[in-house]
Amino acid sequence: MLDDRTTAAPWPAAYPRGYAVVDVETTGLARDDRIISAAVYRLDALGEVEDHWYTLVNPERDPGPVWIHGLTSDVLESAPLFRDVAGEFAARLEGRVLVAHNAVFDWSMIAREYARAELTAPTRQRLCTIALSKELGLPLPNHKLESLAAHFGVVQRHAHHALDDARVLAEAFRPSLHAAARGGVRLPLLECRPLTEWAQGPSRPRVGYRPAGQAAGHAYGPGSWRPSRKRPPCPFPNPGRYEPGGALAQGMRVAFSGDTSVDRELLEDRAVEAGLHVASSVSRLTSLLVTNDPGSATSKVVKAAAHGTPVVDEAAFCQLLQSVEPAPGPEPEPPRPVAAVPRPAPGPAAEAAPREMTLWEG
Repeated sequence: MLDDRTTAAPWPAAYPRGYAVVDVETTGLARDDRIISAAVYRLDALGEVEDHWYTLVNPERDPGPVWIHGLTSDVLESAPLFRDVAGEFAARLEGRVLVAHNAVFDWSMIAREYARAELTAPTRQRLCTIALSKELGLPLPNHKLESLAAHFGVVQRHAHHALDDARVLAEAFRPSLHAAARGGVRLPLLECRPLTEWAQGPSRPRVGYRPAGQAAGHAYGPGSWRPSRKRPPCPFPNPGRYEPGGALAQGMRVAFSGDTSVDRELLEDRAVEAGLHVASSVSRLTSLLVTNDPGSATSKVVKAAAHGTPVVDEAAFCQLLQSVEPAPGPEPEPPRPVAAVPRPAPGPAAEAAPREMTLWEG
């Protein structure tokens, strides 16, 4: 196990002054799912624990996969709503880098809860411990939290319990942080942008869960979040691959991989609004792959390399979105030749008026 209290070089001045190691348990993985418990371990600049905090949260709906997190409707019924704990949660994030394992998920769930409450989470940067372990080149068999914990000799007591998962991550993050400092590794920090660009959608009935004393069929209020939805197909044909240094064109197939500063679904929404086709996988028809981690071994990055698909990072893609070339209009149809109508030869037959035909005549 690495000595997590000493470094061979002075502590990097650019490193953050404090961290908030976070874990949330949720009703599911979609963007209209809710947080049901949250834990925060506050760490100082060197990764030492200052304090910790934990709360249950009433999700105002069914609790989701109880067999994973163990939190039933009966347990959550008397828990505070997120808006009731939002202030205390914010106080523990204030001025710190949010640290989480697969941080894009935890941050997305937290940001959506604050948006529903018409508030803003105070943290401005996040750090994913999966990305950090890749930067350090840790010899892990996979990127599960249990593998990171085992590498640093941290014992996990209660998996999928927010408080214990946050403790495990805090204990594994400290030696990772010191290893990065010794090696002069740049921390993989990403911006946390509040979710203010999505319109809040219509109310939606709750499913399977109802707080005590509330009438059946009650729906989410005006602060409910827009539910997931299937996007319409792109109306433009694929013009081919993106040419590095050039511009995007409507109809290009774009895929995304890995963590992004802007919420992934919001980034995809912007791409669709610009006339691009958002692809869920990479194939020979993919025009461009957007990733902040081009050296990762995700299936999309591997396939992009195999197919020679161009790759850009998120910042470059956002710049390209500002000037997407319109799809060419349809080719005008050539004028159809008008066939000459033969004139009848002069004579009595030509001058006779045509006889009117009735419907029953053959």
